[in-house]
Amino acid sequence: MSLFFYSFFGLIGLLLIVFAWSLQTPRRPAPLPSRSGADDECGRRHMTYLPQIQQAFAETDYDFLSKNTSRETLRRVRQERRGVALAYLAALREDFQSLLRMARVIATLSPELAAVDEFERLRLTAKFAWQHEMIRWKLLAGIAPVPQLHGLSDLISGLSIRIEAALKELGERAAVAAELASSMDRRGLDVV
Repeated sequence: MSLFFYSFFGLIGLLLIVFAWSLQTPRRPAPLPSRSGADDECGRRHMTYLPQIQQAFAETDYDFLSKNTSRETLRRVRQERRGVALAYLAALREDFQSLLRMARVIATLSPELAAVDEFERLRLTAKFAWQHEMIRWKLLAGIAPVPQLHGLSDLISGLSIRIEAALKELGERAAVAAELASSMDRRGLDVV
């Protein structure tokens, strides 16, 4: 019983340490080129680069390279592509954190419109941190976790869509309030 007890709590402690470590702010890699427009502001910048990441880890691509280049070149290509995927993963983390900050602002401006409530934000943060670290470890181990990258990208896209909807509703409410204030002012009523 004591071996099971120590193993169980040791595993729980290790998971808590890994989780706390994953919440640290990572070292900043070279930033990816930024596009201007609504996609950047709404946390969907990562969608621009996902097809290239998928292509870089495609088996057919590696098969072609293994037939037409030396082993050293193939090893270097794999290493560079892993570095690019790690930079993409860091950009996903930045997009996610940006969306969470935006959700907090929306919740502050309009509590009844909260795009993501506190418990949901905590759940999404834990889910994202866990998936992010698992993908990162797989990349560092030389495994290409393309489906998991796609899943993490989908998680961020879903959050982005929810925040966009909340922003749209917040804008509509502001427009209605402005129209109401304007119509009251036209009638000579004092709004204050």
